[in-house]
Amino acid sequence: MKTGIIDAGGGMRGIYASGVLDRCLDLGDAVHFDVAIGISAGSANLCSYLAGQRGRNYRFYTEYAFRKQYMSLNNFLRKGSYVDLDYAYSVLSNSGGEYPVDYPALAANPTELLVVATDAATGEAVYFDKGDISQDNYNVFKASSSIPFVSRPYPIGGKLYYDGALSDPIPLDKAFSLGCDRVVVVVTRPLSMVRKPGTDVKLARRIQRKYPRAAQALRQRAERYNVAIAYAKQLERLGRVRVIAPDNIEGMSTLKKDRAAMLRLYQKGLRDADRIKEFLRA
Repeated sequence: MKTGIIDAGGGMRGIYASGVLDRCLDLGDAVHFDVAIGISAGSANLCSYLAGQRGRNYRFYTEYAFRKQYMSLNNFLRKGSYVDLDYAYSVLSNSGGEYPVDYPALAANPTELLVVATDAATGEAVYFDKGDISQDNYNVFKASSSIPFVSRPYPIGGKLYYDGALSDPIPLDKAFSLGCDRVVVVVTRPLSMVRKPGTDVKLARRIQRKYPRAAQALRQRAERYNVAIAYAKQLERLGRVRVIAPDNIEGMSTLKKDRAAMLRLYQKGLRDADRIKEFLRA
């Protein structure tokens, strides 16, 4: 059996998935994935998970994200991006940073890692892999996490990229195309919560002139997500997928900073991850 895991991200709600992944590390050999696919904050979560750095993501959410250098209106006014992705994934994460990625451990981990981003010009999904990552070069995580208007599209190799959730919010078909027989999907919204397009439509207007195809993908994101959740539920009934989701979001939103709510979400993730062990053992 070839197993995969998808971390669908969710901004600051991603601390839930960080709890799930920390618990997976605690479970040791009882939980193993051959393929890991991350979108937006989920890609950074999986980076620390595959590097074996338990608790690293938790610190980013509950400590670093509260710094104005990381996320602030000042960043938006000065740099055009509310979240300074270079601060998060270079200044803090590079060698010599406060909490560097253990790149040798990440590179040595045999699990295949894919990071989903959206080509700002075409609106199509792009799947980066470990070959696009090197010591102190974590640009693919920045590209995958560039929320339209909130952040400028991130440049890699002469192209610009937005958040991967615009084009492929839950890439189950990609996981199956890589040979996965069973896939764990970690989302940060309750399964009963239908995603609505209101905010996406507003943000799409902001980027329409320069990136019309990315704007169209953004307007369709809610529908894509809802369809993907329905698909995941169907496959879960067939035993091919296990969806891990919180029972509520504790009042958290994509950019909200609330340590008490984050802690509750993190603890939910630690608890809910035990369902993965049961799924993989079945």
